[in-house]
Amino acid sequence: MSRVINISEAVSIGIHSLAVIAGSDGIINGILVSEITGFSRNHTSKILQILVKHKLLKSGRGPKGGFLLNVPASEIRLIDVYNLIEGEFPTIHKCMHARPECPFKECVFGGIAGKLTEEFRTYLYEKTIGDIILKKN
Repeated sequence: MSRVINISEAVSIGIHSLAVIAGSDGIINGILVSEITGFSRNHTSKILQILVKHKLLKSGRGPKGGFLLNVPASEIRLIDVYNLIEGEFPTIHKCMHARPECPFKECVFGGIAGKLTEEFRTYLYEKTIGDIILKKN
């Protein structure tokens, strides 16, 4: 099934992992992060290393190693994670096909794709990792 809004697994792993790490009581290892989020260990590990490289996380090695936030959760916007992993959020065009001219008087989709994309971008700009709350068992 096609999606109106598509967010890559890599971005989803980044956001979910940061939220898990932010909600932990201390240092947390990548294996536990992947178990909590349900994403593969290998892909989670790659994304965590990207987040370390870009200084959102700090990491420690060894049996007592793991990850901690390097930036307060309230300062990490979801759009920052998106842009870090995917590049700049796509430009919103009036036409979802970015055509300068359309043979129709009005968009056959009523411009809803652009409206939804703008609403999604606004959400990503306004929401931070600190706003995400884990459910406790």
